[in-house]
This record gives sequence, C-alpha cells and structure tokens, in this order.
Amino acid sequence: MFRINEVLKCDGALFRVLSLHGEELVWIGVDDPKAFPSIVLVRDLQKGFDDGTLSRTDDPFVELAFSTPEQGSKAQIKRDKNYDLIQAIVNDPSYYDPKVRGALIAETVEKKHTSLPHLYKMIRRYWQRGQIPNALLPDYRNSGGKGKKRKATTKKLGRPRKHMPGVGAVVDEQTERLFRIAINKYLLKDKGSSFPYAHRRFIDLYENHFPGTPESEIPTNWQMLHFYKREYGTVEKLKKRTSRIEYDKDVRPISSTANVDALGPGSRYEIDATIADIYLVSDSDRRNIVGRPVVYFVIDVFSRMVTGLYVGFENASYPAALQALVMSMTDKVQFCKEYGFEITEEDWPAVGLPDAILADRGELLGHQIESLEACFSVRIENTPPYRGDAKGIVERNFRTIQSEFKPFAPGVVEKTLVKKHGGRDYRLDAKLTVRAFKEIILSSVLVHNQYDVLEKYDRDSDMPADLVMTPLSLWNWGIQNRTGRLRTASEEAIRISLMPRTKATVSELGVSVFGVHYTSREIVERGWLHRGKGVRRPVGLQAAYDPSSADTIYLFPSQNSGEYWQCNLAQRSREFAGASFWDVWQIKDKQKKVTAQSRLEMETQKRKHERFIAGKIKEAEERAPDTEGMSKAKRIGSIRGNKEQEKRRERSPLISKPAQPDTSTGAKVTPLNGNEVESGEYPDFIEELFGDEEN
Repeated sequence: MFRINEVLKCDGALFRVLSLHGEELVWIGVDDPKAFPSIVLVRDLQKGFDDGTLSRTDDPFVELAFSTPEQGSKAQIKRDKNYDLIQAIVNDPSYYDPKVRGALIAETVEKKHTSLPHLYKMIRRYWQRGQIPNALLPDYRNSGGKGKKRKATTKKLGRPRKHMPGVGAVVDEQTERLFRIAINKYLLKDKGSSFPYAHRRFIDLYENHFPGTPESEIPTNWQMLHFYKREYGTVEKLKKRTSRIEYDKDVRPISSTANVDALGPGSRYEIDATIADIYLVSDSDRRNIVGRPVVYFVIDVFSRMVTGLYVGFENASYPAALQALVMSMTDKVQFCKEYGFEITEEDWPAVGLPDAILADRGELLGHQIESLEACFSVRIENTPPYRGDAKGIVERNFRTIQSEFKPFAPGVVEKTLVKKHGGRDYRLDAKLTVRAFKEIILSSVLVHNQYDVLEKYDRDSDMPADLVMTPLSLWNWGIQNRTGRLRTASEEAIRISLMPRTKATVSELGVSVFGVHYTSREIVERGWLHRGKGVRRPVGLQAAYDPSSADTIYLFPSQNSGEYWQCNLAQRSREFAGASFWDVWQIKDKQKKVTAQSRLEMETQKRKHERFIAGKIKEAEERAPDTEGMSKAKRIGSIRGNKEQEKRRERSPLISKPAQPDTSTGAKVTPLNGNEVESGEYPDFIEELFGDEEN
C-alpha cells in the first residue's frame, strides 16, 4: 500500500517514507530541521486515510533526480564528498535505531574528521530529499538572492566604488518611486526612449525632489537598471515597449499552425499583395521606367500551392484581387500558354471553388464579395487590422519568390537611395520589362508548385512517411484522401460574381451607372425605354461592372437571383467607348468641376442681367406719362391703331429697294409681234411681303 520514498501529508506536515518493515514503516519529517527517522504503524496510517488526516502528495524535491552537475564542478565535488561521508550510516539496515545510528555517527566523526552538526545536516538532507546522492547537492540556486529585493539601510548596497568619486546613493522607497515614474513615462511605452535618456529624465526629477544633491550622490544608471530588471518582467516590458499591433503580429507567442484549420486542398485560400522590390521598364519603350509592380498571390493553405496570381500596376485593391481570385478558381493552361509555358491540367490542378478565402480586412469587404458567398457558398474570412501575420503562408511565399530573382536582376530595390559621391541610383539600372517580369514570376510559381520541398511542413498523423512534400504532391494526396475534387463553376459566372457592384437607375435614356447609359435587347423588350405616363420601370437594381472596361455592364433584373443581362454602351454615352471606369470617374469628375465653375459664371451674369432688367423697369416707371385725364376705354380702343402705326415705324428702315443693275449698256431688245417690251429689272416683292393686314 505504501512505497519507499513517497511523500505523505499528515495534519499539514510532509513526511517521507524511508523503508518498509511489514506492519511498520519508517518515515521522517521533510521540513523539520531537527527531524530523525521514526517508526509508525501501517494500520494507524490507514486510519488516517479513512478520517482524512492523511493523504498522498507531490514530492517537493522530485527535480533533484534529473539534476546533472557538470563533471568536475564544485557542486559535483561537494555532492560526492558528502555522500562518501554519510554512506556507511544511511546504508546500515538499522539506521532508524537511535543507538545503532549514534554509534555509526560517532565512528564517522572520528574517522572522517568532520563536525557533528555538519554530519547531522547531511544525513537529514539525504533522507528528507529522496535518499539519492543528488539530495546532497549544494543549494546554489538559493544563493545570492537573484531577483529579490534587499532592504536599504543607511549604507549603499553593492560593492564600494573604485573609480567614481563619492560613496553613492541609497535606493530607498522614495528613490524607487521616482525610478518607476521615469521608467513608465519615458521607457515603457510604444516607441519608448533609450534607457540612458530615461535615466537623465530621472535625474531631473530627483533634483526637483532633492535640490542641492551632489552629482556623485545621485542614483546611477546602473542602480536604475538593476531596479528595472528586478521589478519589471520580460512579458510586461515587451507589451509596453511595442504597440499592440506590433506585439500581436511579431512578438506574441505562436500557439498553433495554419494547417490545423485546413482539412485538405481548397479548405482555405489565403490572398495577399506586395509591391515587388524591383523597378521595371515599359514593354513598348524600354527607356521608360514604369516603377515597381504589385504582385498578388492566392495560396492553398493545406498544400502551399499557389493557385492564382496577378502582376501589374493596379494598386493593391479589390480590382487587382479580383483578377488573382478568378485565376485561382479557373483553368491555367491557356494563361500559361500566353506567356510561353506549355503545361497540362495535371501540372496545375487548382481549379474550382475553395471553402474559405482569408484576406486583409477591407480588401474583400463590401457587396462585391457578398455574391461569392451567396451564390457559391465561399466563406470570406478577414484578418484583424494590421495583422498580416495571420496570413503567414502567403507572406512567406512572397519572400521566397523574390529571393529567386533579387540577387541577379538589375533595378532591385536597395536599402537606401542615399548615394555616396559618384554612386548610382539603382532605379536607373532597371532593365526588365513588365512582360519579362511576369514570365519570371510565373516560372517561379510553376517551379514552386511542382518541385519545392516543404521541409518544415507540419504533417498530420495520417500522412504516409514516403509522401513527397511538394505542393503538387500534397494537393494530389489531399484530393484523394481528404476533400475530393473542388466544386466547379463557369469562368464567366465566377468573374461576374466577383465583380464590384453598384446601384443602377432606369430611365427612357437607358440604364445609368456612374452617369453612363447602357441598353440591351431585354431592356427594350420590357418597354423600359418607352416614353409615356404608363411606363413602369424598376428601382433599386444592382449592376456588376469590370473596372477596366466601361463598354459593358451586367444588370441583375431581380433581387436575390443570379440572373443577369449583358448591357452595352448606349449611343448617348458613346464618348466613353473603349474607356475604363477609372477614365469615366476621372472624366465625370472633371466635367463636374467644369460645370460647377460654369455655374458660378452663370450666376454672376444672371445677377447682372437681373439688375439690368430691374433698372429698365424702374426707368420705365419713372418716365411713364400722366394718364389720369385720359379715358381708359379710349386708351384700350386705340391699341389696334397704335399697333399698326408701330408696325409701319418698324418696317420703314427695311423698305429699301435693292440696287438696280446697270441697264444703260444692256443689249437692245426687239419686240415680237409688236408687243411692248417689258422691263428687264429684277422684281420687287417688298410691298407684297409687308402688305398683309391683321384680321
């Protein structure tokens, strides 16, 4: 029932079982500095179990069994010497008998020339700490009081000064309070100052509290550093000296791996972008440096296979991510062929819809991605703000891919643009064209997918030992043994579902999106373009659009439905043919600015015009004759005559005969049949034109 060396707890005190003797056992108090082995009945101990006064407990010295002092060290020498000293006593079968033990102790003191207190101390330590040689190791871990606070009296703690003048300051509670103020204010904060700077601020604080203190008697940098190391733990210092974002991303302990949540291929894709560390030149004119391209990667977490990519100059935003996502879910054979790489579907089998996509917060937020969730049940997961480390797989892949071309390619970004005298700006070394860089990235991805050995991949228990740890091999194994083939959808359906969406309005001019009008056969057949009070047009429609082309939109005629109509640019908006929506937004913005400026000018001229009208009216009122003595009926009755008179006055400047041609030298006209010769002048119809009478 009882075992040698086990520790028992009786009424709050610890006892170690030293030996068993049938119905009796020998034990010793573990914490009693004057304890000796004593005999106790087993049945009494069993009663203690029954009434709850006795219980088994953990051995407080269990770690001694695993201690291995360095060969030849002081600790090892002392241990062996002490064991040799007590060996004859502790190995005697009757060690628990006081008479036998007393005789052995007296004999040992005489033969070994040791003191009685030291011998008793070693015997007790051996029995109390487990009856092993390591029980006699010296307690160096308790020496020095490392990390413990000493009490300062009137004398400075630590060794005396050797070179610096003065005795030094005593660090009391008031000094420690000032230490803490300076440390918390200047050191333990995000982007905190250096420790010497914090100590200098402490000196300012100290002199305010204790004016006139000699410089040599002010607590030193070392004293403040000792206080800092003693009072502030490592975790506290790390948390306070780094921002929350930096701590979560780069400092906090890692508790799991990406593979834990990835059941198999397609369980989760990660998408992220980076700006490549290289400057490129234009394909059309190699003299033109076009800057650093944006690179998007979509990576399968389980297999580490790159499933989609984008290389271009769109900013890291949804339109660029859209292209990478579409590629990640569709066949890549034709894409590779366009860049000179002949592959088969088996070389890059990542075709289909993933279960989840993990992206930066904001990159895949909004209505444009909701359709992917609604139509294809693809779960969208977002990392917390500024937590790029949450997508560790794709982040590491960026570094790996770039390391393949950076040592050799010209125009690679260096650490600084500051040049020494006669140095050269690395941007001027750019030689790679945009297409050549795309080919390099694509080749790197193909090599990675098919041949990169993932030496640090954390395997699951069901993976065979002979499984080749390349992305392609892991993908194929996972498809066969885990998830099966991915769900598929047409490329056009995926592309349209991933397009950004916006509100569309319908009028007799067509469907309007961003002020651009579109039409389609379905819209005409529905009668939405007809004019008339009886025409009913829908409201609240949504339209998907490709930001790179304003020629076409995709109108969704009903809500909560995947049906769409392809609408083309209407003649009314022909000015935007061939443009992108970025061009549309820029042109519309410019037009609005011009219109706003024109409105300001119009308002100015209208105010001048209105002042002119008001002046004329006022002048007319002031010059109006007095008609008090005239009959109202007579004035009204003379309106017709006055109008005729005004018409004649209006016509008088116009009644002027046209200049007559000179007939003095005209040909002689001979009358026929004796008739009178008619005038050869041009006819004059002025009288006929103005001879009408008003009825």
